[in-house]
Amino acid sequence: MKTLYHGSSEIIDNPEFGKGNLHNDYGLGFYCTENLELAKEWACSNVSGGYANKYSIDLTGLLVLNLSDKEYNILNWISLLLNNRTFSVNNQVASEGKNYLIQNFMPNINDFDIIIGYRADDSYFAFAQDFLNNAISVKTLENAMKLGNLGKQIVIKSKKAFGLLLFENAEQVDGNIYFNKRMERDDKARKDYLKKERLDKIDSDELFLVDILRRQVKQNDIKF
Repeated sequence: MKTLYHGSSEIIDNPEFGKGNLHNDYGLGFYCTENLELAKEWACSNVSGGYANKYSIDLTGLLVLNLSDKEYNILNWISLLLNNRTFSVNNQVASEGKNYLIQNFMPNINDFDIIIGYRADDSYFAFAQDFLNNAISVKTLENAMKLGNLGKQIVIKSKKAFGLLLFENAEQVDGNIYFNKRMERDDKARKDYLKKERLDKIDSDELFLVDILRRQVKQNDIKF
């Protein structure tokens, strides 16, 4: 059994398949974390607070797509994000790059019951936007996603997985505490990112989005 938490403004004792926001990171699904503290932060979009809902699930027999597995890379993650979230596409590189990444790096998620991968909170979404605008390299994007210790999110996708999700309880979260913690984590990630970006020198072999387009880089060409 795996324990999961979902931060929300309300108690969700019966997560329903087919409900939610189509434009979340990995599309429609129920977004959770194994980290209770993070769930408490995500429950607090403001000082009004919310609830950390606790669930258990047996993963036996479920198909899990873990974007941290060795056959995947950061471009697989960002291609899913580009396909589902709304980005500002302000130049030719961003426009062509978005289409190219979706066509060449987006995993087929249709057969999976659960997806595990990065969460694009506000600051992390900004890092992805910088990559799309050709401002940072693949390497910098990969490093940026590890800032702030945001961890991974676990997304319940299939009707089968929803049927195995068991509600345990819900803990009320004090927004005066955890909204501030959420903002502090986001602020630290941004500051660390800007500091690192200014100090780091660009290696000659680093890939930017324009390089991926010019060289027609494919999945097997990406090495970390």
